[in-house]
Amino acid sequence: MTNIHNVTEFIFLGLSPNQEVQRVCFLIFLFLYTAIVLGNFLIVLTVTTSRSLGSPMYFFLSCLSFVEICYSSTTAPKLISDLLAERKAMSWWGCMAQLFFLHFFGGTEIFLLTVMAYDRYVAICKPLSYATVMNRQVCAVLVGTAWVGGFVHSFAQILLVFHLPFCGPNVINHYFCDLLPLLKLACFDTFLIGLLIVANGGTLSVVSFGVLLASYMVILLHLRTQSSEGRRKALSTCGSHVTVVILFFGPCIFIYLRPSTTLPIDKVVAVFYTVITPFLNPVIYSLRNAEMKKAMKRLWIRTLRLNEK
Repeated sequence: MTNIHNVTEFIFLGLSPNQEVQRVCFLIFLFLYTAIVLGNFLIVLTVTTSRSLGSPMYFFLSCLSFVEICYSSTTAPKLISDLLAERKAMSWWGCMAQLFFLHFFGGTEIFLLTVMAYDRYVAICKPLSYATVMNRQVCAVLVGTAWVGGFVHSFAQILLVFHLPFCGPNVINHYFCDLLPLLKLACFDTFLIGLLIVANGGTLSVVSFGVLLASYMVILLHLRTQSSEGRRKALSTCGSHVTVVILFFGPCIFIYLRPSTTLPIDKVVAVFYTVITPFLNPVIYSLRNAEMKKAMKRLWIRTLRLNEK
């Protein structure tokens, strides 16, 4: 396979060709992205400054919120600026960079969600040994492993498309660079590469999702022996995580666990896992968690007092 780079940039068709729709979408996505950054940053700030949120669960939550900011920032700023631009273009190198960081942060989030499920399993099923099992060193290793896993996943994905020859056309029917739309533009038989992409991205999503479901099945079976108060508290903390898992994994499995074809609905599904889910995560984790709400309230009061001084 020769590395032909007659194509030096890619042109995006965006979400809609209608100018009025684009203006409305600009306001909507500008609000959503601002809320993503502020909401997730507030969670990171609250966890790092509150002594009451020193448990591993909140440490993992702050790491997840940081990843959400990075993940949404790989696509949302470009999407927002393109909604007001007549020509929606990105260089070849810019496309490769966006592709790498999208899968890097996305893969890291998948591993982090799995780590958080393991944390809940130990906390609920082995409470007496929780402090020993989930000590600071173990938590740091688990988070580091998630970042390394995300890097390996993304590196494998980018290798599959980096040397593909692109000799024209260069129009992508999407609003960001992703694997399947790029395969359609390559002047090379990409059937095998499409299978490898499914094997990498799709299998990672399905296996991780299966592990998550299995862990929560074990937790639910264990909760049958607990008191009603214990079950209520455990289900409250697990419910937020399960909701986020379904919102994130559902669209990812739909996109990456099928043959290398694109569908008209793919752009809508992509909006869901690149923008909507990062927007909902702070809402889900803060509104359903009494300790988080109390810590945010204390942080707000401290900030007001400092401003008054």
